[in-house]
Amino acid sequence: MTTTLTAPSPAYLRRATGWLAGTTLAYFLMNGAQIFETATVVPSWTAAPPESLAIFHGEHPLDFKAFWIVTHTLHELTFLAAIAATWRLSAIRGRLLALLAMHVAVRVWTLAYFAPTIIELQQLPAGTGLDPALAERAQLWQDLNYLRVAIFVAVSFALLPLVAKVARAAARNTVTT
Repeated sequence: MTTTLTAPSPAYLRRATGWLAGTTLAYFLMNGAQIFETATVVPSWTAAPPESLAIFHGEHPLDFKAFWIVTHTLHELTFLAAIAATWRLSAIRGRLLALLAMHVAVRVWTLAYFAPTIIELQQLPAGTGLDPALAERAQLWQDLNYLRVAIFVAVSFALLPLVAKVARAAARNTVTT
């Protein structure tokens, strides 16, 4: 079933398109950092703990906590702004709220499991050799991280049709669902 809704105004739709495109761009930039970290950094520290945990110690230890706090905060602010900017477009609003719910669920998972686990592992002293129990924990973290990153990437790709729909609506001043 196709329903056509009269859009509020071209200016409103341009603003909505801008915020929606902005949060999509922010999401893809964040995903790029996540993919880079997953492909390069995570395999380094999960390779052979506790020895591989040396990456978190020494004169120049790896500490990406501040980066991720700032990155997620900025992205989530743009996501909320995009929702506010598209609020009058019910066909878009519902989908954005569903994507936000998925994003929030993964962020809760991150805060409940990933962040505390990595913080705990970062605080362990780097040792020599391989601790099988520690290696198993690190491997589980790495495996679950693949799923987490894939979900974040899927949410960002799901934003693309919404950006296109609002941009088309701005061009013709209607929203079709």
